[in-house]
Amino acid sequence: MAQLALYCAYMLQLSNMLLNRPVLSLRTGTPVANAVAPIINPNNLKIEGFYCQDSFNKKMQLILLEQDIRDILPQGLVINDHDVLVDPSELVRLQGVIQLNFVLIGKPVITTDKNRIGKVNDFATDINSMFIQKLYVTRSMIKSLTTGELGVDRTQIVEITPKHIVINNLLQGVPVHANAVA
Repeated sequence: MAQLALYCAYMLQLSNMLLNRPVLSLRTGTPVANAVAPIINPNNLKIEGFYCQDSFNKKMQLILLEQDIRDILPQGLVINDHDVLVDPSELVRLQGVIQLNFVLIGKPVITTDKNRIGKVNDFATDINSMFIQKLYVTRSMIKSLTTGELGVDRTQIVEITPKHIVINNLLQGVPVHANAVA
């Protein structure tokens, strides 16, 4: 029972459960917007909100703040009502993060020794806190044939710059020598 509680308290979702999803209103029971892209704070890898395409005014882009999300379901993101979606100009405290326009998908990943690892192709988010916990890195074509995709935990990240993400050096394969027993 304690394991179930721990599992529910730390629920990770891949980006496809959060992006390009309908935003559903509890009041009307209908979609009121579509979550297009996350607003990620690169200083702490927290999803602060989502850029949304308004269902009522297709030309208008609004922001859904993460604290206004009631639930995340396979059908979409659940909010109380359309009125929690706000114009970006109204979010004074979030302007710095909005202006950074940080995009995680496609960001190059290197080690502290400047070895190129690959590019971020997905991420997993703790839906309770909205902190990104894992990055999934696609390696170069040759390396992907032998090692596949690499999962990077947020604790391995050393630095995030506008150009790349720096992680701790990967463990190098060490040959194991077994002594023969007579």
